Amino acid sequence: MREKRRGALKRRREFCDFACGLPALIFFAIFTYYPILYLLKISFTNWNLMKPTYLYVGLANYKWLTGNGWNKFLTSAGVTVLYTAGEVLITIIGGILLAVLFDCMNRMFKWMRAAIVIPKYVAVSSTAMIFLWLYNDRFGVFNYILSLFGGSGVNWLGQKSTALASLIAFGGWRTVGYAMLIYLSAMKGISEEYLEAAAIDGAGGLQKLRYIKIPLLAPTTLFLGVTTVVSSMKVFQAVDVLTGGGPYGSTDVLVYYIYELAFVNFRIDRAAAVGMMFFGALMLFTAVTMKWSNNKVNYDA
Repeated sequence: MREKRRGALKRRREFCDFACGLPALIFFAIFTYYPILYLLKISFTNWNLMKPTYLYVGLANYKWLTGNGWNKFLTSAGVTVLYTAGEVLITIIGGILLAVLFDCMNRMFKWMRAAIVIPKYVAVSSTAMIFLWLYNDRFGVFNYILSLFGGSGVNWLGQKSTALASLIAFGGWRTVGYAMLIYLSAMKGISEEYLEAAAIDGAGGLQKLRYIKIPLLAPTTLFLGVTTVVSSMKVFQAVDVLTGGGPYGSTDVLVYYIYELAFVNFRIDRAAAVGMMFFGALMLFTAVTMKWSNNKVNYDA
């Protein structure tokens, strides 16, 4: 009798747990999984916004993508990878350095930490408009600073050699404060026993950072790395406001390329095919990263 009651109680608890998670599952099913499936459906059609109807055409859009559209896709993918690599490096390295700096400071520097974190939570379009003025080749603040040291003005957003780097600097400026905050919280969670043992063995500050803090921050680095890669590969607003994909396609990232296909060329079908390829690449990266982290990342804090 007792076993039956325990079994019934266990099933009731499991049902309650499932019921609590059901709203989240429904939300994701409606707003995430269904749009992905519908996008896949569109990629098998010839949907052109200039036509009133569309028909199913099978793999025609994927044949176009691997044929005439392949060079453009690879170019946009290369720009996206370069942008992502630059933003991830700035975010991870800058976040660690700033976290180490502010970990050694007292409460008087709280406002400085807040000032570094705030850009993450300001609308991209608003901060991008400010950077349009900062990057201006005639009246921009950056060129004015260069002139104080005898340098000549740079057309930051108007030439291929500097446009992508300027975009990366803007993206890194927005995300480095958030990374600093996450690293700072993780550093506070490191047991003092590790640091005290290292001090007894004669380790200095840099040695503690290299051999103790950075290895124990590996889970945090993995989290920031994956989230930053995914978010930076989806960059759109900064490109749209600052460069519009130019000059000469040097900042034409994949999401902006999809936008151009859909709302400039009116080819929703081809945009859907590129979007599905992009989605598959993101899923593959995430799966490989998580599998690699199971063996390489130390979760002992």
